[in-house]
Amino acid sequence: MGQRTITGTVVDESQQGLPGVNVFVRNKSSKTVTAGDGRYSIQAATGDSIVYSFVGMKVMVVPVRDRSSIDVTLERTTTSLQDVVVIGYGTVRKGDLTGSVGVVNMEDAGKAPVSNFAEALAGRIAGVQASSADGQPGASINLVVRGANSINYSNSPLYVIDGFPFEDPQPASLNPADIASITVLKDASSTAVYGSRAANGVVVIETKKGKLGRPVVTFNSSAGWQSLQKKVDLMNAYEFVKYQEELNIVRATPDWTAARYYSNGRTLESYKTIETIDWQDLIIRNAAPFMNYDIALRGGAGGTRYSISGNIHDQEGVLINTGFKRYQGRLTLDQTISKTFSAGLNANYGYTDTYGPPAASGQFTNYTLYQTWGYRPVAGEGIDLLNDVVDPDNNVVNNYRFNPYLSRTNDHTQQTSGNLNAALYVSVNLTPSLVARVSGSIYKRTDQRDLFYNSNTPQGSPKIPENTRGINGSVFFNQFNIWSNENTLTYRKRFNDHAIDAVGGFSNQYTKNQQFGYSGMNLPNESFGMSGLEEGQVYASVASVSSNSLSSVFGRVNYGYKSRYLLTVTFRADGSSKFKGENQWGYFPSGAFAWNVIEEPFMKSQRLFSNLKFRTSHGITGNNRVGDFAYAARITMPLVNSYSWNNASPTHGLIQSALENKDLRWETTEQTDIGLDAGFLKNRVELTVDVYRKTTRDLLLSADIPGASGLTTSTMNIGSTQNRGLEITLNTVNIEKRDFTWSSNFNISFNRNKIIALADGQQSLTGSSLIASNLYMSFVGQEAGTMWGYVFDGVYQYEDFDSPSPGKYILKKQLPSNGNARNTIQPGDQKLKDLNGDGTVDIYDMTVIGRSQPVHTGGFTNNFRYRNFDLNVFMQWSYGNDLLNMTRYQYEGNGSRLADLNQFASYIDRWSPTNPSNTLYRAGGQGPLARSTSRLVEDGSYLRLKTVSLGYNMPKHVARRLYMSDLRLHCSAQNLLTISGYSGLDPEVSRVNSILSGGLDFCAYPHARTITFGLNATF
Repeated sequence: MGQRTITGTVVDESQQGLPGVNVFVRNKSSKTVTAGDGRYSIQAATGDSIVYSFVGMKVMVVPVRDRSSIDVTLERTTTSLQDVVVIGYGTVRKGDLTGSVGVVNMEDAGKAPVSNFAEALAGRIAGVQASSADGQPGASINLVVRGANSINYSNSPLYVIDGFPFEDPQPASLNPADIASITVLKDASSTAVYGSRAANGVVVIETKKGKLGRPVVTFNSSAGWQSLQKKVDLMNAYEFVKYQEELNIVRATPDWTAARYYSNGRTLESYKTIETIDWQDLIIRNAAPFMNYDIALRGGAGGTRYSISGNIHDQEGVLINTGFKRYQGRLTLDQTISKTFSAGLNANYGYTDTYGPPAASGQFTNYTLYQTWGYRPVAGEGIDLLNDVVDPDNNVVNNYRFNPYLSRTNDHTQQTSGNLNAALYVSVNLTPSLVARVSGSIYKRTDQRDLFYNSNTPQGSPKIPENTRGINGSVFFNQFNIWSNENTLTYRKRFNDHAIDAVGGFSNQYTKNQQFGYSGMNLPNESFGMSGLEEGQVYASVASVSSNSLSSVFGRVNYGYKSRYLLTVTFRADGSSKFKGENQWGYFPSGAFAWNVIEEPFMKSQRLFSNLKFRTSHGITGNNRVGDFAYAARITMPLVNSYSWNNASPTHGLIQSALENKDLRWETTEQTDIGLDAGFLKNRVELTVDVYRKTTRDLLLSADIPGASGLTTSTMNIGSTQNRGLEITLNTVNIEKRDFTWSSNFNISFNRNKIIALADGQQSLTGSSLIASNLYMSFVGQEAGTMWGYVFDGVYQYEDFDSPSPGKYILKKQLPSNGNARNTIQPGDQKLKDLNGDGTVDIYDMTVIGRSQPVHTGGFTNNFRYRNFDLNVFMQWSYGNDLLNMTRYQYEGNGSRLADLNQFASYIDRWSPTNPSNTLYRAGGQGPLARSTSRLVEDGSYLRLKTVSLGYNMPKHVARRLYMSDLRLHCSAQNLLTISGYSGLDPEVSRVNSILSGGLDFCAYPHARTITFGLNATF
């Protein structure tokens, strides 16, 4: 057919007409723009396709066919000033925001193949750091907003999911595909409405609801695999035996090398042809399966809107016998009963199953990678390392070697969790401007942890000298219940140029936690597994019940004049049972002001800015994250304090385990924020800048106390910390053509942390110890979590010694010792700096050797669209932080000087008479044991290609032939490439979740590379 006139209307998601939309016929010159009410008219033929393009909206391509009228609804892609942002107890237009708020682009985040939403947040919002102790499937994710406030206690934000607050949610129980929006409230003005628990920021999550219209079914499926990004190179059989020869000489012990390796005519040269056992190949999966499926039905008719969804997630770990599974379902129902009344239900149930032993917890000799890397790759004749449970040559107290493959495959460790969250609400429109809402929710979580150690595990084998429990197992239950009630009045009114949005209310929350369990040993029949636990002897049990309650009154008023001058005032009072008497109540006020300069008359004629707003806020928020009875003195009856009279059943002894502190009170954080929001080129370029300062006082601190009290620490309000920072976010629409668009998001965050004060007279706090003591120290006046140790000064060379006779070496008098006796130090030994100049290196020469906190972090997202193809590329980085690689202490120098412990291949280049290395000391030349040095501190900076997703949107007419309205095929990858100078497996780890001990790496489970293929179908 020939050309004809096509008419129609282009509207946005709220059905408002869109003026200025570019409308053109693909591959032809015919084009127009929509009028003020969104209407248009254009010439097109039956076989043509019309393209609708508008800044900030998704481009839509519609085939003409036999139609003469085409109406189109465009969806937003990038943020605009009209976007509605979810904040505490309500919503607000982005253009009317007075506080500092970060909004996650859920379309981008949803393309990351991850098991829970928190994994996808790293680098996506300025000022928000997301990290985990390691990459084990099901590992918890730690979010920190604008730096850590607390020293001893949790720094995780408060989560508000569909209106209900949680201090310790289980992100893994929530299906990421169910999430409609994630908003992070960062400054005191936006968080103060949650007062008592908002000092660490607030993460507000809204899930998807039903919309009026026909039922819509969505089905998302993805499947793929995970693999390690890199492996560690280890010594082969020849290199290992050669190293044992050298170590044997230094240890001056009987010649175990000859006895173990040189029998029946074998020599060192023999091991060049003897097979090397690669234990890593036995422990590591090269292609661990990853699968995720979810389905949803959403719609609405009349006064009813509904949403039903379900999810199955199955992920195996890259280390054998580890993995994570989730089974989840959600139901939401919103019912408009009349013009006055409405009600709704929101329920979510998630069941998670995390299995496999933690790769790096408990006694470090049982760490999976510690066993794997250290187990020798070859043995002498008559020993079957692959099938023997233990290494017969190395099975002594405190130094046994257990077959890592058998240990891994026989360990039964399983953590299951059932999470039910259900909420009901009733809303009453008292007047057109006044709405009352009453809601109640229940959160019930039941955790079960099963441990079973049979005879082929280190904890249960009779061949291990330290195992006094025989075959043993444990079962523990944790029941966590929260009952919440929220009651609010919301008033919204516009008087000519004045607008008021006010909310006030009160809430109550009660939390109860119960723990039960027991451990049995000497189980007579290991084939029964956990079901035979009752047949053993009980050697430990736990039974505890604890509870706390919180009552709150709150209010917030937003006032706007012509959307030009914006004022927010917030106040909240919280009463917590965690404190006593008059200290139970805390009061948290805040205020914010914004000047929307773009709304001024004098800005109408300029063309540079399409948005310009200045913001400032100041306020106080609180933290009560201590034990339920931290203020009370406590008496306990631990098993170790029991006594058996005449070999009878032990009688428990009583000891005081905590001192009373009736003055314990709220920890408070005072924060000031100054911000700028600017838009250019009709908001194709959007810039947000925030400068902030947070000061936390009355720290809830586990403070040191005199040992004469019978205790070493007590919970007190002592000390202060400060965080100062700069956040920059830049959104751009770089190219917008007929068939090609390119948009970007860039964010960068700088945060400086400082300890202002500790307990009276206390100038420092110690951090974690692992192999070596005092690996970290935090000093008043400096940032928390600095690495502490000795300064590596190379390796002693021949010229550092006098040689009175051949083969005899005496350290020159003017040179300091490394802490060993001077007459024992030899060429090739580790050299350390004598900082105080007393001629020997001891604890007085320890100093700061590294920083665990980054100078800046950030993320960079690029979205490309070419016709029906779309490409999302997300990069994330951390710069300026150090990592303490304690793995190298043990496997690049054998700092504990253990026999038959394999080493990294890098240690082949150690010092020898013919290879005078100044970086790797000789075999056995580490000097005094258990010393952390600057040699182990590495630059932890990295740039990671975090997420890449390539998709193809099937043409509408093809999708319809398949009985679908939309179909997208995609390939996605996570952790695809990492650029870093770090020698370990993964720079994005920290074994200890504490501000006092950040950046510690010791045999951590690395983050895997994930590649998936999938589809998104809509029916």
